[in-house]
Amino acid sequence: MRPIPVALTIAGSDSGGGAGIQADLLTFAACGVYGTTAITCLTAQNPGGVSGVHAAPGAFVREQAEQVARFFPVAAVKSGMLLNADIIGSVADFLNAHPKIPYILDPVMVATSGARLLDETALSALREKLAPRAALITPNLDEAAVLLGRRPAGSPPGQTDDALALAQKLGVAVLVKGGHATGTDTLTDVLATPTGAARIFSAPRHPRIDTHGSGCTLASAIAAHIALGLPLGDAVAEAHAYLHRAIGEPVRVAGHEYIAHLR
Repeated sequence: MRPIPVALTIAGSDSGGGAGIQADLLTFAACGVYGTTAITCLTAQNPGGVSGVHAAPGAFVREQAEQVARFFPVAAVKSGMLLNADIIGSVADFLNAHPKIPYILDPVMVATSGARLLDETALSALREKLAPRAALITPNLDEAAVLLGRRPAGSPPGQTDDALALAQKLGVAVLVKGGHATGTDTLTDVLATPTGAARIFSAPRHPRIDTHGSGCTLASAIAAHIALGLPLGDAVAEAHAYLHRAIGEPVRVAGHEYIAHLR
């Protein structure tokens, strides 16, 4: 039996099952990667909102990750909800102790429902400790606005210019996701590098589908394809195609349509 690659997600648990650790593990499995976890936070939530968050101590988050790395040959790491500077510092320490593992940073800041998933005081820690270590950062338009210091454009070519500006500012590749743009039937994501290269990924919008967890799913799919050995651009392309297949062929649960991770 041929062994499969191992990926590690460092993120929060979504009790509703559609985002966070749960979405990451489903995505890893769908992409042919063995999934491992370090859970940063427990959340009480469903697709309609978050009612509570309980954070793990940063030292325990690192202990989870280190136990995984001691046993498994981790080929990629993805982080999602980190919440505070204590957790961010511990994740940075883990990554610095394992410098050869590619790292995908999904800078989760605020849930679609409006719940804050990153403390305001933790933003500088994310910029200073995690961003320089990342192979790729995957902000949505709201997160890109915080990192860039201004609201980015919601469609090309302005979105491309803003993605390039953010990549230069952070010094790493970024994938600026356009799902929060309004007034368009097409979703546009832009992959940009500090060297000035840019690549556009487009897909039709499916307005009747609840896309809760789409950012987690995309970042995890990128990490999975990097673990499988693809270069960054190809990993993003495969992940983008996977996500939009999963959105285009949803599952129906409790009267709503959601991302079908395992289709």
